[in-house]
Amino acid sequence: MDLTLGAVFALAATHPAVAVILVLVIGVTLVSGATDAPNAIATAVATRCLRPVTALILAAVFNFVGLIGMTYVSTAVAHTMFSMVDFSGDTHLALMALEASMIGSIAWGVFCWFFGIPCSKSHSLIAGITGGAIAMNGWAGVVPGEWVKVVYGLVFSLLAGFALGWIFTKLIEKLFSTINRETGNRISTVLQDVLACALAFLHGAQDGQKFMSIGMMGLAMAIGAEMSGDAGFPMWLMVVCSLAISLGTFIGGKRIIKSVAMEMVDIDKYQGAAAASSTVVTLLVSSLTGMPVSTSHCSTSAIMGVGAGRSLRNVNWGIARNMVIAWVLTFPACGIIGYALARLFMLLF
Repeated sequence: MDLTLGAVFALAATHPAVAVILVLVIGVTLVSGATDAPNAIATAVATRCLRPVTALILAAVFNFVGLIGMTYVSTAVAHTMFSMVDFSGDTHLALMALEASMIGSIAWGVFCWFFGIPCSKSHSLIAGITGGAIAMNGWAGVVPGEWVKVVYGLVFSLLAGFALGWIFTKLIEKLFSTINRETGNRISTVLQDVLACALAFLHGAQDGQKFMSIGMMGLAMAIGAEMSGDAGFPMWLMVVCSLAISLGTFIGGKRIIKSVAMEMVDIDKYQGAAAASSTVVTLLVSSLTGMPVSTSHCSTSAIMGVGAGRSLRNVNWGIARNMVIAWVLTFPACGIIGYALARLFMLLF
């Protein structure tokens, strides 16, 4: 399949479904930039280690580098996304189901962003395409052996994020116990600057592959080509997804940063470094093992762990509760929306 930009534009002119898929991929990636990507720079901005504009520029650059770099190192996450559902059968119906899945994911993301909740675009997208696959092929549309990696990733990201946040906080406190506060703040600032870049890189590595995988799946369906998670991604798709994530962060990131790193927990610079360290480790392990995890889950649970490292009362559990409720509702809500829209689209179109 010729995936050059010119060939895809020509294909879109004769296959409207291709154009719709591309627009929806950009839409879902844009919403991810507003609701998920800000978590990568939240602590650095909240603790004033980075200015917002500087943080956004770094996030844009390293999201792009992460998209490209990790894709050439490992496509494990992309392979999981391709393999967890089965859209085999009528290609037209499959396209309708896939488009419905992405629309549902976008709608849920906008809803959560409006209330300042860092919703997981990864999980909303996974739930949406699962609902669409079930609408098309029943429960046979779900591949349990691959889908279970989502469950592993969810449990791992929450437990590891919280535990490592607590551990890194205690470790940094011990290491910094012999130096004065001013020196500790300077070291923490440098650490957070470096870790913000690493987090943006890993966000691009994780979420970039997910959204590009869905785009490639849609393109393959539109022309009846075979596609697998081992296929390479064209450079133009990497650039488009990277720009969409960055634009989404610029437009809507402030609301999520405010909820996650300013209202939920009051953290110092060294605690921001501890939270970022925890998130980096969690995302790196997940990316290399093919577990599709959410940056917002990893980051938010790490910040909770950091806050609990000082005192459980240091965490605003009211805000934390609202976030957890949104996380729990993401799978059934997006799955049902994806299923219902897929059934409707298959009837109407």
